[in-house]
Amino acid sequence: MPPSPPALPCALPSQCAPLRTAPRGARPAAASPRVGLATALAAALALAGCAGGPGAGPMAGSYVGGRVRLACVPFARALSGVRLRGDAAAWWDAAAGRYRRARGPADGSVLVFRATPRLPDGHLAVVTEVLGPRRILIADANWVPRRVTRDQPVVDVSAANDWSLVRVYWPPARQMGITVYPVAGFIRPPRPASPAELDARAPAALRIALREDGDP
Repeated sequence: MPPSPPALPCALPSQCAPLRTAPRGARPAAASPRVGLATALAAALALAGCAGGPGAGPMAGSYVGGRVRLACVPFARALSGVRLRGDAAAWWDAAAGRYRRARGPADGSVLVFRATPRLPDGHLAVVTEVLGPRRILIADANWVPRRVTRDQPVVDVSAANDWSLVRVYWPPARQMGITVYPVAGFIRPPRPASPAELDARAPAALRIALREDGDP
C-alpha cells in the first residue's frame, strides 16, 4: 500500500539524505551488477541523520512499465511466489505456519512494513538483492503512486541492527527519505531466486498482478 497521503517520505526534498549511484556503464566488468548502489547505500547510512547534498543517479528506483493502478499486495505475491492474501500488514501473522519468517533479509523474501498512520494498511516489497548487512534493494508497487519500482534502496536504521526500522529511497526526489518505518520482518519465498531472476521476472509479475488486482 502507498504512504497515505501520497507524499514524500520526507516533508521536503531538502530534508532527504542523498544517495549517489554510478551509471550502469561505469561499473567494472567483474563487479556485482549493483556495486554502484552498494557503495551509495553505504554513504547513505553514514548520512542517516543528515540532509542536503547532490541527488542520486538514474539507476536507483527505476520504474517497471508505465503508470498503473496497482496495490502492493498483488505485485508482491506475483513476484515472490508467497501466496498470501489480505492487507499488507496482516501478512506477517498470516505467514505463521505456512512460510518461514525471519528478522533479516534474503533475496526473494517479502519485506513486511507494519501499519502506521502514514501506512494504515502496511506495505509489502520484495527483496531483489541483499547488498550488505544493512542495505538491500527492493521491488514494489504503489510506494510511488501508480508506479512499480525496482532497484529501490532500503537501509536498516535500527539501533540493534535488526531490521525493525528502515528508511526507503524516494525515486521522484532521487534521494533517501528521512521517515523511519517500522518493519515486522521478512517472509521467505517457497523457492529462492537470484537477483537476476527476480529482475527478469518483474515485468511478468506486473502483468499477473494487474490481472489479480482487486483480489487482495
